[in-house]
Amino acid sequence: MTGQTMHFVAPEDFHQRARAALNDPKLRASFRGAMDFLQTKRSSQFPDASELEHLRDLGEAIRQHALANLPQLLVQLEEKLTAAGVHVHWAETGDEANEIILRIAQRRGARTVIKGKSMASEEIELNHYLGERGVECIESDMGEYIVQMAGEKPSHIVMPAIHKTREEIGTLFEQHIPGTTYSDDVDTLIQTGRRALRTAFAEADIGLSGVNFAAADTGTIWLVENEGNGRLSTTVPDVHIAIMGMEKVVAKLEHIVPLASLLTRSATGQPITTYFNLISGPRRDGELDGPREVHLVLLDNGRTQAYADEQLRATLQCIRCGACMNHCPVYARIGGHAYGTTYPGPIGKIISPHLLGLEATADLATASSLCGACGEVCPVRIPIPSLLVRLRTEANRNPHEQVAHPLKGQGAKFSRGDKLVWRFWSGAFSHPTVYKLFRWAATRFRTLTPSEQLGWTQHRAPLKPAPRSLADLMREKNQPE
Repeated sequence: MTGQTMHFVAPEDFHQRARAALNDPKLRASFRGAMDFLQTKRSSQFPDASELEHLRDLGEAIRQHALANLPQLLVQLEEKLTAAGVHVHWAETGDEANEIILRIAQRRGARTVIKGKSMASEEIELNHYLGERGVECIESDMGEYIVQMAGEKPSHIVMPAIHKTREEIGTLFEQHIPGTTYSDDVDTLIQTGRRALRTAFAEADIGLSGVNFAAADTGTIWLVENEGNGRLSTTVPDVHIAIMGMEKVVAKLEHIVPLASLLTRSATGQPITTYFNLISGPRRDGELDGPREVHLVLLDNGRTQAYADEQLRATLQCIRCGACMNHCPVYARIGGHAYGTTYPGPIGKIISPHLLGLEATADLATASSLCGACGEVCPVRIPIPSLLVRLRTEANRNPHEQVAHPLKGQGAKFSRGDKLVWRFWSGAFSHPTVYKLFRWAATRFRTLTPSEQLGWTQHRAPLKPAPRSLADLMREKNQPE
């Protein structure tokens, strides 16, 4: 994988990439089928609506309790982990996190890092950073392994290579794995990837992972996975580095159980994942396996901006299940790469402005129909539609206006012309006489409106014909021959 070219994109080019995706029928059909499948899988795991709502209430309460006590819980987590022999590092920015990990690698003379799945490391572009400095990172999650081989970023936070066909994967393996012949058989492809990665686990100097949750009361890092690569990445190399967004902490170990149930059932429609990994420190005397050195990097990278605002703080409740993406009509039509951000879909639209600023991401908040599907399926009840409206407001706010908690890039879309239009619109609908005059003018000049409504008429899914009623069927039956 050394020397693999990465194809980085920027959220500022969202409209261009979305237009290209909408004009790709193969991509749209692939994503539509995948999202329908995932929606069905999720529904099958929650047959009891009352149980689901109770579990969502519990998940929301756990996440809100953790956020309400976040500073104290992070300090408690650090104390517990330090007492267990874990080295805890605080990183305010992505650059700081990268530098911390590089220093650990250089101190150990490391040349290779084997990685379990970690969206936080994708967020800070760790692979690219270390690769430029002579340390090779190898993704061990099969989906991440495939997109790394293709020089791409994940298109989904749970299923990174969901946009790839088996034929494309077969071609990639033939080109990049020595001695591999082309095959598009799924079992053959999986076995090929496993064989290539087994050697990487044994030879890596450092193992790196993400963190699903961390319990402050016990100092326990919790990882869920299906492939066993997370367990190998965190136990085979002598050094394990975990990188965690600071919002992933919870007060008690027992709080993780309902969150894990919501996560697995909402993400992939499984009652439970294959592996649950609980990490509480390095190898102890007398133990035969496990890392001899463990590090945890606590990452801010814009999260404190969301945390400072009472409404936007709800963004940090996310448990990264991807359910909002699976049910989003926009994501289903354009896929993940169109967004140009680490986190695509509805969750990406509300978290990316804090990570990257509104200058780069203002267009994402408007790429939503506000249908509410994302909020309805969120297992921890994040009010995504209302947060999108708030971010739109901040993007169009006067950049010089004084507010309690200004967002990075406030006013990125501010326009005096737009402000005048909306002021006129508000005035017209507030006064009956003006409204009647406006309505009269609108009916006389309707020929000036566009002949078609752009994306809606060009790219919407065709409506299914309404089922015929019993009365219609009876009338047809009684028609004379």
